Amino acid sequence: MKLSVIVPAYNEEKRLPKTLREIYKYLSTRAIAKGEDERSSSTTQSYDSEIIVVSDGSKDRTVEVVKEMMPTIKNLRVIDEKENYGKGYAVRQGMLKAKGDYRLFTDADNSTSIDQVEKMWPEFERGYDIVSGSRDIKGAVLDPPQSWWRMRIGDIFNLFVQAIVGLWGIWDTQCGFKGFTKKSVEDVFPRCKINRFAFDPEILVIAKKLGYKIKEIPVIWKNDPESK
Repeated sequence: MKLSVIVPAYNEEKRLPKTLREIYKYLSTRAIAKGEDERSSSTTQSYDSEIIVVSDGSKDRTVEVVKEMMPTIKNLRVIDEKENYGKGYAVRQGMLKAKGDYRLFTDADNSTSIDQVEKMWPEFERGYDIVSGSRDIKGAVLDPPQSWWRMRIGDIFNLFVQAIVGLWGIWDTQCGFKGFTKKSVEDVFPRCKINRFAFDPEILVIAKKLGYKIKEIPVIWKNDPESK
């Protein structure tokens, strides 16, 4: 299997259906388009894929909603965690139980749409093991744009993170759109311990210490005022 898409979710019964439909539609249509090109291109990516929703102790109908969508969305799975351990824990469970040669986690609010994964393939082909979406490098688009003071606060926070944990050159550790090779997942995620805030930097710090190559790519990010 080429690609696993992991969606951590906590009480997302309202927003999740639209996100899952968009992910599935994209993967399905791209699979056809890429398949048509396979005879003419050696770099064609196959979108043989799965979607894994990890419910992090949801109290609403998140799990039921996913199960109701399974008949119409191929290779959709749900991991039903009964307790709320945190987004980091949910991401870790999904990544380690996935089957894809490449594994992407993305947010349930669809702030970064699935089509941005196209930007990751060239970097994987260049030998990068982890490709991390960024809202803070050249080429990134924020919709709506952030105010100047929010941008300055973000810059200060990013510099603080880089200085504290040694992630120099990575400007957005918190973006919830990150892709990994199977090998990097299997090496990095079992070593992760943080379940809630700051789980993203931990992933990148461990990966860097293990010698994995990390690349940031600019993404289009849409701000959802109801994001958690």
